[in-house]
Amino acid sequence: MDCEPEEMQFLGMFGIYQEAAKILVRWRRLFAQIGSALVLPLSFLFFAHIVISRRIFTTIDRDETVLDDSPPGSTSESYALNRLSSDWSSFLLFKGVYLLALLVLALLSTAAVVYSVASIYTARRDLTFRKVIAVAPRVWRRLMSTFLCAFLILFALHSLAIALFLAIILVTIDSSIASPLLVIFVLIPLYVASLIYISVVWHLASVLSVLEDARGLEAMRRSRRLIQGKLLLACVIFLKLNFCFGLVEWGFRLLLAKWSSNGAGFSLLLSLVLLLLLGLVILFALTVQTVVYFVCKSYHHESIDKTNLADHLEAYMGEYEPLKSQEVQMEQLRV
Repeated sequence: MDCEPEEMQFLGMFGIYQEAAKILVRWRRLFAQIGSALVLPLSFLFFAHIVISRRIFTTIDRDETVLDDSPPGSTSESYALNRLSSDWSSFLLFKGVYLLALLVLALLSTAAVVYSVASIYTARRDLTFRKVIAVAPRVWRRLMSTFLCAFLILFALHSLAIALFLAIILVTIDSSIASPLLVIFVLIPLYVASLIYISVVWHLASVLSVLEDARGLEAMRRSRRLIQGKLLLACVIFLKLNFCFGLVEWGFRLLLAKWSSNGAGFSLLLSLVLLLLLGLVILFALTVQTVVYFVCKSYHHESIDKTNLADHLEAYMGEYEPLKSQEVQMEQLRV
């Protein structure tokens, strides 16, 4: 990285983007290999999910139409019910396999990018794609622990939001319509803000799980403390990158809707372009996520000792053993 550790705290949003872009350009061969092996399959899986889900729901709609037109108790009705049952079973099975594969590829991609960026930070010259791929599965287990913790927190948030929404409806069902709407309009922004906050903390905790001796709830706690002072910046970056992701997804869905009118060859070409674009967005987002970690450490006047960090990363090449607390303790910068 071009910036000295104590200078990274002054990086704004565009400075973080620039730093991430420089890393990707200077180490383009390594990140191109990571992208080809992990990020592009992740992007392809996401697009394939959209295509297959669309086809399954088209079949479900057609079978539901047949069911509506079938006389009660007829053979055609029984056949349509069996088809619908089979369609929904296929969809649920596909959804389960998709989510599992998505989780594995997403965590492996995160592990590979975070490990690579941190190794670049320590000025390692022997960083190769083979080493990154060897390390990623070991780091994946630590990331899974942090993911499960974040998932439970998000599940609790969604459950609480649903419970409050139902309680509001039951309590105010006989009252004026303005009262429940007023409460809902207060709760919805609070719910969205909480969702963004937890997501930002989780993303930073994922980086922290790789670079420090912490995982799960402990990583979430450290991440929450680390994000203080840079929360608004991290949230804006998170929203912008997710907007870019959503924009590419919207473009692909629009392309699917107009596939026949565009022509198969042209539509296939656009699909490949969108696939590469989505992969680039994901790769850039993961790099930015890691740079934000270093910015937050610098903001709190904590500098990662490059020698200890290098030893910590090198430990992943063998069976991982937690480092001693003093070996991963962040040194306070003298201001």
